[in-house]
Amino acid sequence: MGSKTKGCCGWLIVALVASLVATAAVVAIMKRKPGGGGRKLKPLPVPGPPGAIDSKYGDALGVALQFFQVQKAGKLENNQIPWRGDSATDDGKQAGLDLSKGMYDAGDHMKFTFPMAFTATVLSWSILEYGDQMSAAKQLDPALDALRWITDFLINAHPSDNVFYIQVGDPDLDHNCWERPETMSEKRPLTQINTKSPGSDVAAEAAAAMAAASMVFKSKDTTYSDSLLQHAQKLFTFADTYRGLASDSYPKLQNYYNSTGYTDELLWAASWLYHATGDQTYLSYVTVQNGQAFADWGRPTWFSWDDKLAGTQVLLSRINFFGSKQTSNAENMGIKSYRDTAEAVICGLLPDSPSATASRTGGGLVWISPWNSLQHATNAAFLAVVYSDYMLTSQTAAVQCSGKYYSPTDIRNFAISQVNYILGDNPMKLSYLVGYGSSYPQQVHHRGASIPADAKTGCKGFQYLHSSSPNPNVAMGALVGGPFQNDTFVDSRDNALQTESSTYNSGTLVGVLSGLVTTSSVAQSFT
Repeated sequence: MGSKTKGCCGWLIVALVASLVATAAVVAIMKRKPGGGGRKLKPLPVPGPPGAIDSKYGDALGVALQFFQVQKAGKLENNQIPWRGDSATDDGKQAGLDLSKGMYDAGDHMKFTFPMAFTATVLSWSILEYGDQMSAAKQLDPALDALRWITDFLINAHPSDNVFYIQVGDPDLDHNCWERPETMSEKRPLTQINTKSPGSDVAAEAAAAMAAASMVFKSKDTTYSDSLLQHAQKLFTFADTYRGLASDSYPKLQNYYNSTGYTDELLWAASWLYHATGDQTYLSYVTVQNGQAFADWGRPTWFSWDDKLAGTQVLLSRINFFGSKQTSNAENMGIKSYRDTAEAVICGLLPDSPSATASRTGGGLVWISPWNSLQHATNAAFLAVVYSDYMLTSQTAAVQCSGKYYSPTDIRNFAISQVNYILGDNPMKLSYLVGYGSSYPQQVHHRGASIPADAKTGCKGFQYLHSSSPNPNVAMGALVGGPFQNDTFVDSRDNALQTESSTYNSGTLVGVLSGLVTTSSVAQSFT
């Protein structure tokens, strides 16, 4: 009996030790996996100055920034795109204005101020967060050049306090032509908002753009920065005082950039004005006065040219992460509601989160709509990398998603997954960034890229639209619309759904690439 008992005890001890080892291994594995197995995580160290450049993201950033050069209107300066030349140089002359600058929105020759201003806002945000990374990658100057080309237009489009030009060109005329911008001869009518024909969505977006840009240029050109800020404040007052949608004032806009509301732009603009001025009235506006009514706290949404709520939530999280001594209790409660909703946005993006969105392709791309499908993935990746860096810089260990914890690295890895998909790690093995990699779309739906520079087409160069040949000119940096939900892509110029590129996607793409190009964190203050 004695020896038998001793043997049983020996096996019991061995089993117990094995069990403890297995448990420890499982815990170690769970700690390495996203979610941390339900355990709280320790804060990661704050990165120092930019480190070594990741050549993949550095190369992609250099390519992406070239699309702003492709899209420029007006008299070009230091033109680096050999097949582009001066265009739209008379824009605005009928109103005594110089509206020649700015950028075409996509593959056409329209200047829609709404998406153009959004481009400037997110490009400014990208520079404010990641200007040192851009500089390390030798790409800051092109970003500043692109931003100023837009803000010069926005300043000139605001000739008086309550007048703002929101469109140059007739979209019906423009879309019935296929020609190079350098040779277009159609009428270029102007559309303005004013006190009788309001457009709070467009005016507030422009206010956000100019407020954000004023901080970008503050240390580089004080006079220009001050001018931008003055325009931003006046445009915000105009947008808030004379409320209405531009597409209600001009129903034809509903066929193009039909905003679904303007309250998100009012919050977005006021948030940027708070950061630019430090004026507490703007913070009170977004928290105490209008937070409950406008912010839709607790309900995550997709960030886009139309809906600014998710961007506003992440931006205002800055104040919660890094603190502000002057905020009242009521304002702090509002700020916390913005951050809580920002965390809900982040939790929805993380693929292993209990609240992860199911709106993805089999290849892992966030996918919401067949038209310009990559905009949501790019915008989501930008917000994710910014939020992860707020966490790193503030020594915040994790976000909690329904009981599971995710580190800044987990969130950054989501952003990396989206960018890598765009750059070629996808079922098609295709880079959706034109000019990057060895395989990218050859038939981008883009008038200038599709027509030889010496062709004489007049308005009717549709043979180049319908041609099966590759574009004679490479639209460097164009981020095409992207794949269908089954990860497929048809590279055809007639397939505008998938092959048209848009300027407003490029701002957030530049931002996320800048966040990934080297070791990344953010400044605690923009000023």
